[in-house]
Order: sequence, then structure tokens, then C-alpha cells
Amino acid sequence: MRDNPERPLSNIEMIDWLRLIRSTNVGPITFFRLLERYGNARAAIDALPELAKRGGGKAIKPTSRAAAERELAQLHETGAKLIAWGDPGYPPLLNHVEDAPPLISVLGHAHLLTKKAIAIVGARNASLNGRKFARNMSAGLGARGLMVVSGMARGIDAEVHLGALDTGTVAVLAGGVDIIYPKENAKLYQQLIERGALISEIAPGTKPQARHFPRRNRIISGLARGVVVIEAGARSGSLITARMALEQGREVFAVPGAPGDPRSHGGNSLIRSGATLVESVENVLDVLNGLSTSLLQEPKPIDFKSFSPALPDQKAVDNARPVVEESLGVESVTVDEIIRNCQLSLPVVSTVLLELELAGRLERHPGNRVSLVLS
Repeated sequence: MRDNPERPLSNIEMIDWLRLIRSTNVGPITFFRLLERYGNARAAIDALPELAKRGGGKAIKPTSRAAAERELAQLHETGAKLIAWGDPGYPPLLNHVEDAPPLISVLGHAHLLTKKAIAIVGARNASLNGRKFARNMSAGLGARGLMVVSGMARGIDAEVHLGALDTGTVAVLAGGVDIIYPKENAKLYQQLIERGALISEIAPGTKPQARHFPRRNRIISGLARGVVVIEAGARSGSLITARMALEQGREVFAVPGAPGDPRSHGGNSLIRSGATLVESVENVLDVLNGLSTSLLQEPKPIDFKSFSPALPDQKAVDNARPVVEESLGVESVTVDEIIRNCQLSLPVVSTVLLELELAGRLERHPGNRVSLVLS
């Protein structure tokens, strides 16, 4: 447990957090559910094997202390550092996203993470005009005091970072913070170390995989007060970032494009759906400056002392397990729906869901939704 949520984790606590988040079937939401239930990472680690067995899976072998220490040493060798959720240097808005990463590795100027931020994303196969607009937009927003976030992909993302190098820019990576991807951005990667920052929630040495990019996108939107989309196809990853921004309560902006250009479809569709049309830096600033102070205030970090309910009786959990499983399917449902339909208490339902997830049989989704995993 964090006796003082506003102090950095000790080295021993950091290792325990790293062991827990790197253990099989433990994602960010599960990580925090375990801390709420057991009070600290060490106790949660000890509980993992039995919880997974009760959920119908094989007993989990938690990540070893030696493996966590090796990861810390690898980060140190690359010049990176770990920042924990709730630490003073953790990005303020990301601190309160439902599935915020418990730990992020940072390479470069970590102080940039605490600045007010705007995200700009867009097409990899961007037009010349789109690239130019992205660089100018980034430079303009940076000059007005905003830190600019993007994903270091080719195309729009790369131009965004280049435009904001003088004022502060952060790249969120879909692999380890020590992995350059794409290789063509090797020079930009080095510039970001020297003048900006690179961050990732993924273990160092890990190459990007398709499943990592949506996870990266929710960090991009979670860092920022709003997301600007510049050129995006109908199935662009930028639209995933925009959707996640909406789920996180962020503003969504889009630059209009020519109707005949496939790269305009996504942005124009966002505008039709209510996104703010953007033609200049002022369009973004007008919206951000008009937001109420309460919307932009970051709540104080949660103290898990007040979120450690008594564990439900195991017999009640065993009796509830088939009832809860019957209410689940491949289509996601909210936890509240399960509680209402099954007429069970929150602690009992939460325990069953936790067991199923650690067994690899349950997947969590944004909005407190869950679904069964097809075997």
C-alpha cells in the first residue's frame, strides 16, 4: 500500500509493481483492482496463483523478482527511468484514466509529461499539404504553451514531433522505449531523446506488435486535453485514438479534407459526428480555453487505504461463479448490468470477474465492460 500517495514509490515497491503488471493476464485495470482488494502489490502477487485456479485456469507463476530487477537494469542502461501511477512526475490527466498504465518508462526530458498537452495524430501516407499543416499546427500550439503528443509513426506523427521540438513534444511508443520504430525515424528518435521525450508502458526490448497500437493510442489521448486528427482513412488508427479520447472525456478536433481523397474520410466523418472543425491554431485554443476549470482539474491520486474492502466469503463467491459466467458472452456488458441481473453484491461479482480474468477467460473493455474470451 502507498502510505503517502504523493511520494514516489520506493525501490522495493517499484519492483513489486513491476512484477505484478508483468505477470500473466494482469492488465492495468486488473492491476488496480488487485491493489484495491489486497492493499499492496506484494500481497496481490501472492494471491495470483490461487485466484487463477479458482477462475478455471492454470495457476499463474508471477513474474520473478530477478526478472523485474533485470528490466530495471536494462532501462538504466538505456538512460530511461520508470515513473509510477500516482507519482509526482506522472502525467496529470493520464493519472485518472480508467486503464492508465501503472508504470511508464521515460527516455529524455521527463518534466515535459507534467505540462498541459494536446495530441495530434493522422495518416502515415499523408499528403504534402497534410504534412505541412501538421508541422505548422504543432509549432503553433507549442508556441502557445502546449506540449504536443503523438505516436512517432511516419507521416503526420513525424511532422508533428518535428514541428514541436523547440517547445516540447512527447512520443508514445508501441514497443519498448529502447526500440526505434519505424527505422526511418531513427534521426527523429534521437532528436526526441535530446529535446523531447519518449514513453512506453511496454517492457524494454519488446518490438511493436499490432495489438500494442490501440494500447498506445489510449495513452496518447489520455495524456492530452484534446486530440486533433489530420488526414485519416475510414479505418485509420487515428479514429481509434479519437474514440478513446471521447471515452476519456477529452475534446476531439478534426481538419476537413477534400471529399474525393480517401485520407479525408475519417476526419470529415468525425466533423459530421460533432468533432470541432479545425482550420487554425485558434480553433483549438478557443475550445480548450473555454473549458471549465473543473473539467481540467486533476483529482488527487487515490489512496488505496480507503479502497480495501473486506474480502467476500469464498463460499458466496463459489456459489456466484456459475451465475456470473452464465451472464457473460463474447459481446461485452457492463459490470453494473451483471450485478443487476444476477442480484449479487459488487464485492462478490468483482471477485468472480477477477478470477476469470486471471485465468485468461475474461477480457476487460473501456467503460467498465467485460466479455468472455473465446477459447
